[in-house]
Amino acid sequence: ELNRSLEERVRTQLQELDRLQRLRRFLSPQLADALVSSGDDSVLRSHRRQVAMFFADLRGWTSFVDAVEPEELMRVLGEFHTVIGRLVRRFDATVGFIEGDGVQLFFNDPIEVPDAALRAVRLACALREEMAELTPQWKKRGYDLDFGAGIALGYATCGEVGFEGRSDYAAIGAVTNLASRLADEASGGQILIAQRLYAEVEDDVDVEPVGEFALKGFQRPVAAFNVVAIRQPATALSDVSARKAFGSGSNRAANV
Repeated sequence: ELNRSLEERVRTQLQELDRLQRLRRFLSPQLADALVSSGDDSVLRSHRRQVAMFFADLRGWTSFVDAVEPEELMRVLGEFHTVIGRLVRRFDATVGFIEGDGVQLFFNDPIEVPDAALRAVRLACALREEMAELTPQWKKRGYDLDFGAGIALGYATCGEVGFEGRSDYAAIGAVTNLASRLADEASGGQILIAQRLYAEVEDDVDVEPVGEFALKGFQRPVAAFNVVAIRQPATALSDVSARKAFGSGSNRAANV
């Protein structure tokens, strides 16, 4: 009886692992994990949630598409999407969609996190670092491409959208439109964040005001800020200073 029970448990766990692997092929890791852990599809039902919404796409994409062969276009997309995939896993982002050169990610749904706004900004800054290595490679091949991003914080209606046989998990609302519009306004290398999101992360990021934008779908001008850098925590700065001091002491000792 014990052996039969153990075999059944192992068989069930293997089935769950197989199901999770299949889900991960089509869903964001966050959503796949939430579905498996809940044991049903309740997480897909429509609900309201505050989310940090992230949009990014490539600058210079339209002229690039007209100038290259489809095979090279797919190669560049593959390189860009590989970077996005690494960051999705690193920061536990939920994938809204990946369409061509555009990507939508969001945080705090279906899994709630305490630092959604800051996590979105950290992902954006990490993307900028990755792109600083990727864009020079593209330039060597004659491609003038860069990226721009927009991030906003607000409430969205989250859940499954689509029809039988084909559906997606989406976050719909003004916050989605705002992040998308900010991404459209961003120049190469810029990360534009909305004022409400900035209020959540102002102690952790350095920004520069870029003024107000008249965005489609918004009655009033929208203030935005360009993220310059993530601030290092005081403890991290202390560690760096200590290491420098220790290194200087060692050098002096060696010179003596």
